[in-house]
Amino acid sequence: MPGAHRKQTPVSPEKPSGRHRKPRSLSLTWRTTGGVIVGAAVLGTAAATAQAAVLPFGSAPATATAAGVTPGKKKDGGPPKKASEAAPEKREGGRQAEPKAAEPKAAAPEKPGKPRPTAAEVIKIARSQVGVEEDGGGETKFQKWYMTTARAKETVARDGGSVSGYSDAQWCDMFVSWVGEQVGFSDQIGSDAWTVEHARWFQSHGRWGTEPKPGAIVFYAWSGSKAVDDIRHVGMVIEKIDDDTIEAVEGNTGNAVKIKERSTGDVVGYGYPDYRS
Repeated sequence: MPGAHRKQTPVSPEKPSGRHRKPRSLSLTWRTTGGVIVGAAVLGTAAATAQAAVLPFGSAPATATAAGVTPGKKKDGGPPKKASEAAPEKREGGRQAEPKAAEPKAAAPEKPGKPRPTAAEVIKIARSQVGVEEDGGGETKFQKWYMTTARAKETVARDGGSVSGYSDAQWCDMFVSWVGEQVGFSDQIGSDAWTVEHARWFQSHGRWGTEPKPGAIVFYAWSGSKAVDDIRHVGMVIEKIDDDTIEAVEGNTGNAVKIKERSTGDVVGYGYPDYRS
């Protein structure tokens, strides 16, 4: 549905609304590396957690019950939807295949000659983008990059809309995804345009918590809610300032990439990529 991702006016210049499409609440199958689909009824909580470090982003179940994720109606938190578009969008299905057992691994596979990045290295890349702003049409290089990826087609199939609709969509999650791509770590940082599904992926793979570690992906809900369905914004933790405050680098904050101090009262939770120590 063209324009399904269109950006809406933020709640305030420094607290983006992050409102995105609302897909249908159809049940999903699980997908593993190589496009193999695994039924959630077959693969339980233990296996989902065991695959946490080896599955690429996008293969997590959107309606999994593992790691505290409960299926239910999707709310906001991804590519924006026009106010006039009330009809639910279609979601991605898939072919059913025989399940394959996965051996637990402590870390993501490393490319020959290129070790996993440290949190400090990834934060440096994110900080290097501070000051990048939207153009007059609400577009940035992060949206343009995301539209060229195979992942964009997958998320459109999942959420509805069109790839071109990402051009002026809320881009906080596309910024985080871009950072992961720059360091070749998308299978741990993630690649998505919808903050709610991004958070659910971390949850379902046992990489979710409440401690603001440097390099963690931080998810916000301005209402003070701790429910994943209420997430409206995402960034990357730079450091914990004190028990009540964190510093993070964020895209789509005042229409730019900025470093912000945020109250932990606005934080729903954190996703933890498996960085090199």
